[in-house]
Amino acid sequence: MASTISNARPRLRQDHGDLAAFRRSEEPPIGNRSALPAPVADWSTIHAPKPRESLAILALTSIRRALDRVIAASSLVPNAPVLDVRAFPWTQALRDNWRTIRDEAVAVALLAQAKPGLAAIPPDHARAVRPGIWQSFRLWRDGDGMHENAIHCPVTSALIGAIPGLHSAFFSILAPGARISAPRGFTKGLITCHLALVVPRDGDARMRIADRVVRWAEGETLVFDDTYPHAVWNDTAGTRMILLLQVARPLRNPGRWIADRIVAAMRGPASVRHMRGGIAAHNGVAQPL
Repeated sequence: MASTISNARPRLRQDHGDLAAFRRSEEPPIGNRSALPAPVADWSTIHAPKPRESLAILALTSIRRALDRVIAASSLVPNAPVLDVRAFPWTQALRDNWRTIRDEAVAVALLAQAKPGLAAIPPDHARAVRPGIWQSFRLWRDGDGMHENAIHCPVTSALIGAIPGLHSAFFSILAPGARISAPRGFTKGLITCHLALVVPRDGDARMRIADRVVRWAEGETLVFDDTYPHAVWNDTAGTRMILLLQVARPLRNPGRWIADRIVAAMRGPASVRHMRGGIAAHNGVAQPL
């Protein structure tokens, strides 16, 4: 059950020197880059909305909440904050191959190829997240694979490419001591999955989702609804790394019809992406805890 994430952690291979070094270092060292194409910088700065856009954002936020209620009523899985991983059979392949996924994730992090995450936010949020504490390496975006990055992680890319309804996927890297309140998810039509890859053992790395507190365990998956308030803590001296996926929620109509169109809009033109950024800023992209 995802609601009782095990505290038992699989033993790591003792000969994995790179991983040991990665655990000890807050800032991954820069190694020699391979001849493969350089990964793209894909997480752009979120711009604050203009006054006229702010009114549109408020209206769209109200509409979104109403649509989320319809989606919730159409859901084929519970609407609880934390969901049972057994309802998502594709998570088994991730657990079965987690060590290989971890090795690929560590390799790109050691090459300093992870890009700025939600620390790349407007000046009025600049104090919310210390620069460099939250980074990402994106493999899948808006329903499409990112070849420039996927080529560095062939096994991971093949595994996630087989997941039905995959919307986005990236390695999420959280620095020691990080405490972040994440933004509300854009739509209930997507659910979020974490596969824990590197979890420091010298403290407490955890996440709160609504009134639930869960802890990552290496090699285990956690599936949850990110439209509930959620926050993460890495109260350790090491770096926490996960594979984060967003996947279509199992739905019947009319929720399926609505969710498909919301997700299609999320993949739309730059003006729509800008509106999404404004909504995230309105909800509080990142708040200190």
